[in-house]
Amino acid sequence: MNTPRESTITSATYAFIFPGQGSQAVGMGKELAERYPAAQAVFDEADSALGFSLSELCFAGDAATLALTANTQPAILTCSIAALAAARSEIGAAFVEGAAVCFGHSLGEFSALVAAGALAFKDAVRLVRLRGQAMQEAVPPGVGAMAAILRLDADVVEALCVAASGQGEEVSPANENGGGQIVVAGHAVAVERAVQAAKAAGGRAIALKVSAPFHCSLMAPAAERLASALEDIAVSPLRIPVITNVDALLCTDAADVKAKLVRQVTERVRWEASVRSAMRMGVTRAFEVGHGRVLAGLIKRIDRTVSVTSLGSPADIDVLKDGAL
Repeated sequence: MNTPRESTITSATYAFIFPGQGSQAVGMGKELAERYPAAQAVFDEADSALGFSLSELCFAGDAATLALTANTQPAILTCSIAALAAARSEIGAAFVEGAAVCFGHSLGEFSALVAAGALAFKDAVRLVRLRGQAMQEAVPPGVGAMAAILRLDADVVEALCVAASGQGEEVSPANENGGGQIVVAGHAVAVERAVQAAKAAGGRAIALKVSAPFHCSLMAPAAERLASALEDIAVSPLRIPVITNVDALLCTDAADVKAKLVRQVTERVRWEASVRSAMRMGVTRAFEVGHGRVLAGLIKRIDRTVSVTSLGSPADIDVLKDGAL
């Protein structure tokens, strides 16, 4: 027998999806805050919670400063939640609360949990600020690296990573983005071995300009710091289920949230599997909430039958207000 939420999933076919690091740009969120008091209130709350003007950094800051992991993570979260608040005020609560499911890419999972009612925004923005700092500080500069491997199956990349690891140097899949793109992360030397092996196997490999090797075992110190910070955070019942990165499964129990967030720091982001989980629930439409269209591009490579609509600017909201749902 279906639970009430399962019945809702089969009848409501859209999801809210939330971007992660890499979608940032100076100026993001500015038009939302200028036009919608609800969006401005989110930025004000972020500034108060963090003790500095995140809004100024987003609206007119320096690109290099915004790109620092400790700044990028709260900035992207805040823009996403500001966009959702604007949608609630302009399109209606029924639209925001009627999503079948929420999920996000890496950092975006925190945004999804705020949207689902599990995390208070002020707690989430502080958590991702700490998360960013902890991830940046977990590995000395130059020790770690990340690379995108293209045109090889996931099991092949997994085997290449195993072969490239050893003698205290590790590399493993970090993001399973879909469409033949798998990002690997670990010790720089091991990542380079994996890159060369991938090219020899007929794949392509692109070194990524990142400040740390995310979603791998080197992030263990960051996971510990996040676990400690989460101890005093309240997690409320989820009003909307969330598909979590670490297992691509539906999370409906608030008791599971903290452990999955901690695991996510050192484990891979199963993005393609998450998208396919949503599709099995009947989702055929997704709204990318926040700045940019990174996730739309990833989903297009996974399955073109899923339509992705941007929800990150006043123009986007105007279109949806006019009935283009």
